[in-house]
Amino acid sequence: MYKKVLLDNGVRVVLERMSSLRSVALGVWATVGSRYEGKGEEGLSHFIEHMMFKGTRNRSAAQISNEIDALGGEMNAFTTHESTAYYVKVLDQQVGAAFDLLADLFHHSRFGAKDIEKEKQVVLEEIRTVQDDPEDYLHELHAKDVLGTHPIGRPILGTSRSMRQMSRHALLRYKQRHYRPENTIVTVAGNFSFPQLLDQINEYFGQWQGESTERLAGKIDNDCWPSQPSTRHSLHIKPLEQVHLCVGFKGLPVGHPDRYAAYVVNTILGGGVSSRLFQEIREKRGLAYTIYSHLSSFLDGGILTVYAATRPTEMEAVIDQICKEAKKMCRRGVAMKELERTKTQLKGNLMLGLEGTYGRMNKLAKDELYQGRHVTLQEIVKAIDRISPDQIRLLSHKLLDQKEFVVTALGPIPRKMTAKWG
Repeated sequence: MYKKVLLDNGVRVVLERMSSLRSVALGVWATVGSRYEGKGEEGLSHFIEHMMFKGTRNRSAAQISNEIDALGGEMNAFTTHESTAYYVKVLDQQVGAAFDLLADLFHHSRFGAKDIEKEKQVVLEEIRTVQDDPEDYLHELHAKDVLGTHPIGRPILGTSRSMRQMSRHALLRYKQRHYRPENTIVTVAGNFSFPQLLDQINEYFGQWQGESTERLAGKIDNDCWPSQPSTRHSLHIKPLEQVHLCVGFKGLPVGHPDRYAAYVVNTILGGGVSSRLFQEIREKRGLAYTIYSHLSSFLDGGILTVYAATRPTEMEAVIDQICKEAKKMCRRGVAMKELERTKTQLKGNLMLGLEGTYGRMNKLAKDELYQGRHVTLQEIVKAIDRISPDQIRLLSHKLLDQKEFVVTALGPIPRKMTAKWG
């Protein structure tokens, strides 16, 4: 059973009762992420997420950790380009205590000066960890190549320089500006009582008023999604065992009418072990151990990215094969049998992902954030079932345009490739 409530102060509350389960997932989402950071604010959204766990007026950091363990649950948070989420998952009998803990973190975190300086070092280590992981670092480089100066192309963690220069005053000012009732979504999924839970939500969030009267500019009005990539080929030489490469194509905004067809295109191309890229590049040719594609969608645009890691001598062959499979999608489309198999795969993944309370809670928040309404499972299944071979062929022409794909590579890149694209 689904219910949406708008509190008087603007907080959106989205609830789904799942009476057959014994757990509850609670989330508090701030509709702010790295794309809303201005010059000199890079990484602040993510840093606030870290600081929320460093102690409140009522609990020390150690008490927070001990309390969630004592409840037998899990608590965590994450930052994306467009939102920041804090969540907890517990047994249904512990929902009151868990909500009290989550609300305390969200409203009363101290942001102590010493804690900020210490956490800067933690985030700097996190940035170094990304730079030491070829796959993660490559995706960061690729986003810059595709999007240029668009804020989605910036790293969520910020930079080493922005972390070192960040001040407590700037951090708190940013938080006050963005952490406001109208920018907050509370989502709950699991076994709970509607009246009892709504009373708790009103207690913790109903009287909350934002600390800042500063008006926010339009969130995406000033961000123009690039019509062309900032560069076509970007090669980064590093002494690794493999060449890691991304080939990027066009994507779609998260609310686009063809979004489910785009999921089908991605799944057929490289979305699983039966995908064309996996079968051709790994199974038939043995050119790579890891090969996959994924679709990233945002409020105003998207990217379809193919990732592979291969021997330096096979770098060109892998790129050529990726382009050949993309051309086949445009030229030949998809047979009905393959399309039906992919639809079944998508629907199965969707349903399995929504069997638990965390998956449901996550979906509730994203529906509200991006659609402003609840999108039912039946609605999604019907949309997937309506997809036709002609729709896939036309969309493939639109997304897999060979004139606009972007290649980013990291590792021991062969001389012939640096001569060709360097």
